[in-house]
Amino acid sequence: MNRRQQIEAMLQDDPTDTFLRYSLAMELKAEGDHESSLAKLTDLMKEQPACVPAFFMAGQQLVDLDRVDEARATLRTGIEQARNQGDAHAAAEMSDFLTSLGEYGEL
Repeated sequence: MNRRQQIEAMLQDDPTDTFLRYSLAMELKAEGDHESSLAKLTDLMKEQPACVPAFFMAGQQLVDLDRVDEARATLRTGIEQARNQGDAHAAAEMSDFLTSLGEYGEL
């Protein structure tokens, strides 16, 4: 049983586990299944409260896929969510990454 299969098996016991769902998204990315990974991250971003790390990881993955405009939008929303949740560190990391993307990257 590979790592993805192990995570999927654990998710059968608790399909709402945020950490396991995030881990599955990262494993799918590592396997090269970017669309499935991004779909899992998007689900996490829609949670209440949103999973802040999902925004940063999705933003990075979108940049890797040369979908920079989508990455910028994702990061902007992630920064807002991080600030709303009092996570200044995550907001700063995403802001720095957004700025590194160049044109229209500043808030």
